[in-house]
Amino acid sequence: SIAILLYLVQKFKTPDHWYPSDLQKRARVDEYLSWQHTNIRAKGSKLFLSKVLLPLLTGQPLPPEKLEFATEELNVALNQFEEKFLQDKPFIIGSEISLADLVALVELMQPVCAGYNLFEERPKLMEWRRRVEAAVGKQLFQEAHEEIMNIKNL
Repeated sequence: SIAILLYLVQKFKTPDHWYPSDLQKRARVDEYLSWQHTNIRAKGSKLFLSKVLLPLLTGQPLPPEKLEFATEELNVALNQFEEKFLQDKPFIIGSEISLADLVALVELMQPVCAGYNLFEERPKLMEWRRRVEAAVGKQLFQEAHEEIMNIKNL
């Protein structure tokens, strides 16, 4: 949860870029963390649930029109994310990675794990993903997503 992340950042005195002491940068992190709940998280999770979990639980695929609607909703949120938060910056708050980037990429991986490559036709988003993975460490990133990437094999 966001509350746990903020607690950990402050308790363990992580590097300042994760949750900056500069109030304007911190406000940008907080802005994204608040916005993402009803946008990236809600829409990405809806697609993941619709495409993977519900069919797994019910044994029936969701009707294509419902999947299409969920995909369209996610695409609207992705457009907003690129325009409002990424703009032309390497990371959400500027030149350094923050909790906002980490949370954003983790949430975006849910639809990817469901088989929707949302990065494919979004070069700005793809480059941002590469920067976030590099900043975190590619091996750690892959290890953190190993279970969810294999959910379709259940």
